[in-house]
Amino acid sequence: MQLDWTGIDHVTKVDPEKAMPSDPASLLAATDLVMIGGSDGVTEKNTIETIEAVRDAAPDVPIFQEPYNADQVTKETVDAVDVLSVPAVYNGDMKHFVGKHVSMYAQLASKPSSMMGTSLPVVGSVIESKAEGVVADLTEKIVGEGYVIQHTDSAAARTAGATEPFTTEEVAGAALATETFYGFPIFYVEYSGTYGGPADVEAAAAHLEDTVLLYGGGIDSREKAEEILDAGADAVVVGDCFHDDREKFTETIPRR
Repeated sequence: MQLDWTGIDHVTKVDPEKAMPSDPASLLAATDLVMIGGSDGVTEKNTIETIEAVRDAAPDVPIFQEPYNADQVTKETVDAVDVLSVPAVYNGDMKHFVGKHVSMYAQLASKPSSMMGTSLPVVGSVIESKAEGVVADLTEKIVGEGYVIQHTDSAAARTAGATEPFTTEEVAGAALATETFYGFPIFYVEYSGTYGGPADVEAAAAHLEDTVLLYGGGIDSREKAEEILDAGADAVVVGDCFHDDREKFTETIPRR
């Protein structure tokens, strides 16, 4: 399944481990898409609770789940979101490149009947065959996401084993590989709480035609958001200030 990115230039990243702000509806009304995920303390329980809270607050805003590991993904979470994206961290360790995708699909494939829930009667291979169909439906929502973590002194970098940032040339190469070799629909440049500026975005954008380019990190003003969008990003991702600073979050909304 592909998300229609037309008109999406502001993404709010909501961390299930952090408290939702009061009156989230007034904030989420200004964003175009909600991304749900985090590096620390994220569980299946707080993930679905966060998805439900976001859906209640902003029923018309698409929801994108970016899980840290397969334990955070269930039939309930996949049914509740529009797209589930599994990052492949190019400058991380192998566990967070190939390993994350293998783990995700291994869990889906190993016991498909568990994806049916517990309220249905189990009749040998009949339930298994129906469950296979459920798994096929679920995987239609899953996409791959090329990912570069540039702020290596961050929780995201420590989790993914990203010890060295990429050069601008390497970011460009990762973007090119994302579109032409791996065929992932999304490429994400992540500065994780710091502002990296437009250089990496310009380098990546030069090699992307069909792939959506996301930038996250240090967006705390409209000027920074618009600088990144002008550099070629399809959307900026804003996270920390959604939880911590309502006024600053509002200031990140680009002029439309």
